[in-house]
Parts: sequence; C-alpha cells; structure tokens
Amino acid sequence: EVQLVESGGGLVQTGGSLRLSCAASGFTFDAFAIGWFRRAPGKEREGVSCISSSDGDSSYADSVKGRFTISRDNAKNTVTLLMNNLKPEDTAVYYCARGVGARCSSTYYRGRMATVKYDYWGQGTQVTVSA
Repeated sequence: EVQLVESGGGLVQTGGSLRLSCAASGFTFDAFAIGWFRRAPGKEREGVSCISSSDGDSSYADSVKGRFTISRDNAKNTVTLLMNNLKPEDTAVYYCARGVGARCSSTYYRGRMATVKYDYWGQGTQVTVSA
C-alpha cells in the first residue's frame, strides 16, 4: 500500500522557519518525483515545489523561490521541505504527493504543477504563520 505521511507543521511567527518531512512507503521511492502542495483557506490547492526522482532536479513556485528548499533522501524514503522567512500568506495545509513519473517536468501542465499529475497524497500538515 502506497503511503505518504507529512510531519513538521506548526505555528511560527513571521520570519521564522519550519521543516516539513514526507515519509513514503509502499512503492519504489527513487522512481518517482515528489511534490509539495498547499491549500490555504478559501483557495485552491497550489503546487509549491517538486523534486525529481534521482538527480535532485527541483522546481519552485514563484511565491516561495529563495525561501523554500526541497531535498530528498532516497535511502530513507523521505522528502524534506525547508521553509525560511515564512510569511502569513504561507499559512495553509501542506501536502506531499507522488508524481506520475520520475521527472518534475512530467507533472506540469501549462507551466504549473498539476494536481492531476500526482496520484497519491498524504493527509496534510497545518502550517500557521502569525503576523
């Protein structure tokens, strides 16, 4: 059974940092891209960052470039999202998801990470940034 479990969310002040982790099991981890999405209250789910299966190739939404860093450890089946200089607009539930292919490029549609290109999702972890 494919499982993705997020952890590391919480409450932080503006300018603070959080490290989210995604622990995966039940599939050949190093064969798939992994993405992070978020859903803020009243908004659609949006792609935040993606990392390809084995060469570390990654991509970021413009809103988080320079502040967030994605990485993966294929030996431990984990993906980490380090979030620095957090802003109130980063408040959301954050989800990790498995891409349908090995490359992040296979999960894009019209220049954005497409939710339909991810087939398994975690339950999400809440991130709240206070002003």
